[in-house]
Amino acid sequence: MSSPAPEYDRRSVLRDALVRLDEMRARLEEAERARNEPIAIVGLGCRFPGGAADPAAYWRLLRDGVDAVGEVPRDRWDADACYDPDPEAPGKTYARHGAFLPALDRFDAAFFGISPREAARMDPQQRLLLEVAWEALEDAGLANERLEGSRTGVFVGITTNDYGQLLRRERDDVDLYSLTGNLLHFAAGRLSYALGLQGPALSVDTACSSSLAAVHLACLSLRAGECAIALAGGVNAILSPEITIGNSKGRMLARDGRCKTFDASADGYVRGEGCGLVVLKRMGDALADGDRILAVVRGSALNQDGRSSGLTVPNKLAQEAVIRAALRAADVSPADVDYVEAHGTGTPLGDPIEVRALGAALGEGRAPERPLAIGSVKTNLGHLESAAGIAGLIKVVLALGHGEIPPHLHLRERNPYVAWDELPLVIPTTRTPWPSSGRPRLAGVSSFGASGTNAHVIVQEAPRAPAAPAAPDRPAHLLTLSAKTEPALAALAARFQSFLAAEPLGSFADVCHSASTGRAHFPHRLAVVAESAASAADRLAAWREGRDPAAALTGVAPASRPAIAFLFSGQGSQYPGMGRELYAHEPVFRAAIDRCAQALEGALEHPLSTVLFPAPGETTPLHDTAYAQPALFALQYALVELWRSWGIVPAAVMGHSVGEYAAACAAGVFGLEEGLGLVAERGRLMQSLPRDGAMVAVSAAEERVRGALVPGAAIAAVNGPADVVVSGRAAAVGAVVDALAAQGVRTQALRVSHAFHSDRMDPILDAFEQAAARVACARPRLKLVSNLDGRLVEDAVDAGYWRRHAREAVRFAEGMAVLEAAGAQAFVEIGPGSALLGLGRRCLGA
Repeated sequence: MSSPAPEYDRRSVLRDALVRLDEMRARLEEAERARNEPIAIVGLGCRFPGGAADPAAYWRLLRDGVDAVGEVPRDRWDADACYDPDPEAPGKTYARHGAFLPALDRFDAAFFGISPREAARMDPQQRLLLEVAWEALEDAGLANERLEGSRTGVFVGITTNDYGQLLRRERDDVDLYSLTGNLLHFAAGRLSYALGLQGPALSVDTACSSSLAAVHLACLSLRAGECAIALAGGVNAILSPEITIGNSKGRMLARDGRCKTFDASADGYVRGEGCGLVVLKRMGDALADGDRILAVVRGSALNQDGRSSGLTVPNKLAQEAVIRAALRAADVSPADVDYVEAHGTGTPLGDPIEVRALGAALGEGRAPERPLAIGSVKTNLGHLESAAGIAGLIKVVLALGHGEIPPHLHLRERNPYVAWDELPLVIPTTRTPWPSSGRPRLAGVSSFGASGTNAHVIVQEAPRAPAAPAAPDRPAHLLTLSAKTEPALAALAARFQSFLAAEPLGSFADVCHSASTGRAHFPHRLAVVAESAASAADRLAAWREGRDPAAALTGVAPASRPAIAFLFSGQGSQYPGMGRELYAHEPVFRAAIDRCAQALEGALEHPLSTVLFPAPGETTPLHDTAYAQPALFALQYALVELWRSWGIVPAAVMGHSVGEYAAACAAGVFGLEEGLGLVAERGRLMQSLPRDGAMVAVSAAEERVRGALVPGAAIAAVNGPADVVVSGRAAAVGAVVDALAAQGVRTQALRVSHAFHSDRMDPILDAFEQAAARVACARPRLKLVSNLDGRLVEDAVDAGYWRRHAREAVRFAEGMAVLEAAGAQAFVEIGPGSALLGLGRRCLGA
């Protein structure tokens, strides 16, 4: 018979069980949060009728109550030949109107790497999707190169393919491009292919609810972790009269070509075309990434009419059910919804059914003083069919952002088949304020498919962004623009000029940041330095009009990003106040300088900040060697950190004399504190030497100068084919100058405190080598070019290296040749001036 388990064993088992229970509960709660996480809308793109070629233009159309419907353009079909007022006339339609996009045949195929032959066989719907997707991603600040290979999903509502029908009439021209350009499943796939996206790609066809169904599926995919970003929306193009004729036979179209939604005279809809896409992210990701959030999808739902009174007849109960399901998914009560963008086609049967469903689903608990506002963008644009839902969703996002409900058009007398007095509903027919209150503003968007698939989305206003830290108060900003061709760049500059001149901007700095980081970079480039939006607009205008070609810097970038070499200046380039503006306006630079100042506490008598940035009228010991060398190192370290924060990382580094220490630090040879301490000791020891030397720059080749040397004088630097520096005792250097002058060689005395890189350094070399021996040096992680021989440093250097470095000549010219041979194509001077760039040009020529 076994003995009972000890009490402590039972307690241990119980504790373990409780821990596992807590872990399981936490996992379940996390799964539930993920399943219901709100989805942030971070970007918009659209191409709608009435000149609504972007979200800003779309908002103006909505705000101003513009009716975008017109007669069928002659480039679509012969409206006169197809017209007959008799609905029964074979092959005819009584409808002469629609909402159409201009220039649907225009497409920049080369921009997307598509051949003219393939583009000619592509459905304009695919072309629209490519253009609008690009613009939506730019609106979200997501440059295309950052998304390539990412788990970004594409969900596209698309239903018809008029273009394919037109192509099939000419059988001899049918080829593979005719298939890839027109089969509906290629619409989403082409977007993923063109942009290099590797998340799910779905073409969704649920008739009129296709685009809102696509948004719903995108939200589900994001919550499931199938994608991290999603493009969702829809497209519709009307290129042939067949569907219009069929709808006429079903008496679905309005005779006057207007969607008179909710009006007593509603007699059908008018067809429209367009494209809209939203960029979606999980809310947590959008907040973590610092995205601009335009609105939030709180919840969404899909269902089906099932067996209604007819295949295309709406089902009131199903519409109520889908709205209630979306409310549950969003975890909000019906009375919290302020506005619904209705499906609202303007049909005598559909309108009353939808209004009753809205009242039943959203009237519960609603106070009489807070009626539900309803409207339909179809009164502006007509029925965009597979793009209808996304047109409504973008309208709601813009209305939330502007705090205003735009007017609902064509309402004169409300539909008599709706008991309006019994329903808590109102239809805003004028611009209606929609201010924020103590609770988040909420809206619903409905989209019901003729096939019976219903979609509803609950949208909430964007959360108030936390107060951003004060941006650097820079005196000027850099606006960068690029395009694939020179004419495209000029057109882009014109658009930016208009935008900067006309739009009230919250921050010109933000515009410059987004233009630099949120857009793809193409070969033809333009840059403008300006203090404000107005100044940038003026300079763009001056450049475009040829009044001041220098107002903007332009050029063509190489096919691949050039390898960059950093050149670190040597002593003599310093000046009081160097880096003062960067310290005032750039937090990264300021933090780096402050770190250097802290590291130098106790090593310098005067604090680094007062050495670098003396007050007006104060003197600074900056030109003393003991201060000049650590001050240069600190400045150069801070500049490297600043360049890196901007994404500019060198492929190779080379310093000139004391500049090699900062170069070595940038290459990872030693850390900041170790390198700065060694430089401070170097400067202190050199400062202790007698000031009995001289240095001169000689405009002659090294061999010629070497032939004029006398004891006590040495070559201190070879900076170019005819740029040599001589250093040593003053009398010896004077003798060299006299000898060269007799040969007609030009020389120039340098203002220095000591004769560096000569025998005048010998007394401090032993002590300096001992100091260098206390610093552990690693193998460079970047290409580092040595001053001693102009070659790449392959292994870790030792104390003897730094001893020789202080004594022997700087081989700058040989180092430039090595950098060029190593593939360096662009050179940036890291220091207070540009002397090395001038020397480098003379070394490398053109």
